[in-house]
Amino acid sequence: MSVRRVVPDIHTASLAESRDFYGLIGLEEVMNLGWVMTLASPGNPTAQISFATHDATAPVEADMSIEVDDVDAVHAAMVERGAEIVHALRDEEWGVRRFLVRDPNGRVVNVLSHRS
Repeated sequence: MSVRRVVPDIHTASLAESRDFYGLIGLEEVMNLGWVMTLASPGNPTAQISFATHDATAPVEADMSIEVDDVDAVHAAMVERGAEIVHALRDEEWGVRRFLVRDPNGRVVNVLSHRS
């Protein structure tokens, strides 16, 4: 298993204000679904921050997202360990396969892979 990127997920009431503020630092909008938006560095596209007003399909909001090469293998390892899965493994309509798990610190981690 390999990690492709780790992205902080920030809860916000204003996607536009967040985009404008972080745009001053040099981040640009690379994805916006209306409830979640990701900004990235044009020169280093894996340097990202995501902002969400809520989660459209999960019962809780994530504190961070980790993109992996094999989400099914990570899910199996978490289940085997007895980790608390707070959103079941599933394919989402926006092109990712993901699950949410609570870490030992109580943080919710969105673990995902992009579907081909």
